[in-house]
Amino acid sequence: MRKSPSGYKIGWFSCTPRTGDGRVAVCFLVLEDDMPRWRTAWLATVATALASAALAAPPATPAGDLDARIDREAEKVAPRMIELRHRIHQNPELSNRETQTAALVAEQLRSLGFEPRTGVAKTGVIALLKGGKPGPLIAVRADMDALPVVEQTDFPFKSTKKDTFQGQEVGVAHACGHDIHTTVQLGVAAVLSAVKADIPGSILFIFQPAEEGPPAGEKGGADLMLEEGLFKEYHPKAAFALHSFPDLTVGQVGFNSGPSMAAVDQFRIKIHGKQAHGAYPNLGIDPIVTGAEVVMALQTIRSRTLSPLEPSVLTVGIFRGGERFNIIPGEVTLEGTVRTYSQEARATIERRMREILDGVTRANGASFEMEYQKNAPATINNPALTQEVQPLMERIVGAGNVKIVEPTMGGEDFGYFASQVPGFYYRLGVLKPGTESGGLHTPTFRGDDSAVPVGIRTMSRLLVDYLASQKSH
Repeated sequence: MRKSPSGYKIGWFSCTPRTGDGRVAVCFLVLEDDMPRWRTAWLATVATALASAALAAPPATPAGDLDARIDREAEKVAPRMIELRHRIHQNPELSNRETQTAALVAEQLRSLGFEPRTGVAKTGVIALLKGGKPGPLIAVRADMDALPVVEQTDFPFKSTKKDTFQGQEVGVAHACGHDIHTTVQLGVAAVLSAVKADIPGSILFIFQPAEEGPPAGEKGGADLMLEEGLFKEYHPKAAFALHSFPDLTVGQVGFNSGPSMAAVDQFRIKIHGKQAHGAYPNLGIDPIVTGAEVVMALQTIRSRTLSPLEPSVLTVGIFRGGERFNIIPGEVTLEGTVRTYSQEARATIERRMREILDGVTRANGASFEMEYQKNAPATINNPALTQEVQPLMERIVGAGNVKIVEPTMGGEDFGYFASQVPGFYYRLGVLKPGTESGGLHTPTFRGDDSAVPVGIRTMSRLLVDYLASQKSH
């Protein structure tokens, strides 16, 4: 205790650290020269209590320290997640049939302290992580299903599984990288559960089935999750997702603002003719010739009805009919897909398809039936959210590794989620430098294991950095 020039006594009290982190709280008292001893002692007690309270409060974690902790946790969990990736890759499951994958996901989440909910939209899994600090709720999605594709890679863990798809035995493979998506998200859950005390908000983990589309006659995917009330129960401020991209190398990410993936529609057409001997076509109505005219005429929608600047695709992927080389069949079946970005183009294509089918079949004496199914809407990267997120991504992976990619006509039912709340969807580079990969949905698609830790780190940091950035909003 010493006397100041102004006639007051100045003293200080310090508390020894109690938290193990080296902090010391120091309180200064300014006392009147003639203050009674009892009052001095009382003020000293109050000061000591305030200092102890300061030590009891958890220290604020600088953003850089939290980023470093996330990076360390990502490195720690990566080997385990790569092992899980191999298990999932070797045991792929078709849409709405992801029972083993869902069980593995739920088991891993429980081991991390989550209370996952299973059976969402048939085989989906969700889990909520509540951060230790106040903040908004956001959602992150990974898809789990595989494709009817025979894998042709040299992976030691490649799939040899077979299953039944549309009545035929098929090979099954993760030819779209959903095994990477699932294990990356499990890794993100592991990383963020380890640092949840410092997360300013909450994160809803969505493990989604049937992204590739449910089997004929079934519901599934993001659409069914929303129909069951997922976003009515939870109200995320934003939704995030990533997707394997073999056109980018490991360490790179790509995205664009605005339209990113096209709306996905599906059509089934039956053309009814009249069966006849192949040598006497005049006695029948040939649905094959009629169908061939339909296929060609449908292409005029893109070239002569829509604006040349309006992105769209109309593809006939199946043309089936006939039993014998010398018999004109009674009917043929055509199936295909329509891809668009605008609702106007979507409606115009369906209308013109019906008009063309009506005209061509009547001209040939045939008739038709058409089922037109609107599936996932276009995936739109919310422009405001993308602008907010881009500097975060550049900080995480380096500006040179962030690529602005072109929109594609491929579809993605993350569009259902992004049509309900602002969405951000980015591509994760999965091509190991010096190797080659086939495209998505091909037998030779190969995503490298080294993409898994990159995916864990980028998504973990992105979610936390985004939540932290909301404090100033």
